Formats: sequence, C-alpha cells, structure tokens
Amino acid sequence: MMLKCVAIDDEPLARECITNYIQEVDFLTLAGTGSNPVDLTRLLDEQAIDLIFLDIQMPIISGIEFLKMVQNPPMVIITTAYPSYALEGFQLDVLDYLVKPITFSRFFKAVTKAKDYHQLLSRPAVSEISDKIVLTADYFFIKCDYKYERIYFNDILYIQAMQNYITIYTTKGKYMTLLYLKSIEEKLDGQQFIRVHKSYIVSIPKIESIENNEIVMQSFRIPISRSYHDEVIDRVVNDRLWKK
Repeated sequence: MMLKCVAIDDEPLARECITNYIQEVDFLTLAGTGSNPVDLTRLLDEQAIDLIFLDIQMPIISGIEFLKMVQNPPMVIITTAYPSYALEGFQLDVLDYLVKPITFSRFFKAVTKAKDYHQLLSRPAVSEISDKIVLTADYFFIKCDYKYERIYFNDILYIQAMQNYITIYTTKGKYMTLLYLKSIEEKLDGQQFIRVHKSYIVSIPKIESIENNEIVMQSFRIPISRSYHDEVIDRVVNDRLWKK
C-alpha cells in the first residue's frame, strides 16, 4: 500500500524537508508540491491524493481557511511554526499537527498514523460491522484489524473520533476500530465518562487537571470545546472543588 502525498508550503526549505522525509518512507510517494492552496486545488483536481502536508501561514489563502472551505478533503497533516493553531486544526479533523522544525521521528509517527487510518478506511463500512462491539460487566471487545481486543473500562483514558473510526487510548496502549463515537458513547457509563468535544470522550477519574480549555492526563492534552465547557466544569470540578 502506497500513500500518494502532496506538500503545500510557501517556504522552499520547508517543502524540501517534507519531500526528503517522504522519500525516506517506503509507504509514501510524492505526487506533487505547491506554495499555496490554489496549487493544492489544482493537484487535487488532477489526481487522487491520499495525504496532504499543509502549512497554515501562506499567501492568498491560509491552510485553515482552505480546510474550512473544502468538502471531504483527503487526510491532512498540518505543518507550521505556530503551535497556537493546534486546537483549531484538530477541530477541523486534521490527522496530526507537526511543529517546525520537524524531526524525522515525529514525521514518521504522524505518517504511520495516516497509514493506519487509510487501512481502516479500506475495510468494510461501519454499517457492516456495527455489531463488532461486545459488552460485558467490566470490559468489552472491539474488532481491531483481524482480531478482537479486550478493553477494560477502568483502563480507558480517552476516546478520539475522526470521521468514521475511533481510537481508544488506554493505560496499556491505543486501539483503532471502525465505529462512530456516538455508538460507543451510548454504551459507556455516564457517571464515569464525559463528552468534552465533538471528537473526544474522556474518563472522568483519569483527569489530572484542567488548564484553560484543555484536559490534562498523563502526557495527553485533550481540547474542551466551548459548547461542552460549562458541563465539564460542573460535572468534573464543581462537586469536588474545595473553597474557603
């Protein structure tokens, strides 16, 4: 399996860095480069693209503006020197977010995630596997690749959704499967888990702190969207907040 990639960045050295990294990964192939989203639109019209490396600060149209305009884009990995855009990028369902200067190890981690997601999309539709989650008292099974994985509720840190698949992050690792977030949310204990974003459910007992609009647990930072903020504070903090 090869992923056809394009690198869009107005800085020639940044484009060269990405293209050199692409050439080092055996499951990636470079389909084109461009300096702005206008070039990207042309590339998308000319051929099927699997993965876009997209800068944010560019002339004519920014990367964020492009993502807001386009319908059903391919997988997108943001590449930028501005980490402050990370939250907005994830709200637009980008696959990952790379901050310049980008190391090869971080690049490889991001494209491996893209490969895993692409493989999931190549499998049967969600409607065909909606019965692949089986619940028991304190654990459940999900279909991952070609086997069933046992997941204990107490091990779950958080669950992230992207389009038609979810990744369950646990204390023992992460597990990807073709399911909608709503399908698994309906089966979780509402006292133990809370929706904090359209793409995230977290385990309340695993929350270590809330900083601004992010939940912190271990090395993870999970965004809290404005529409869920008040409910999160009320359910997670207020009942156990010590005051004078």
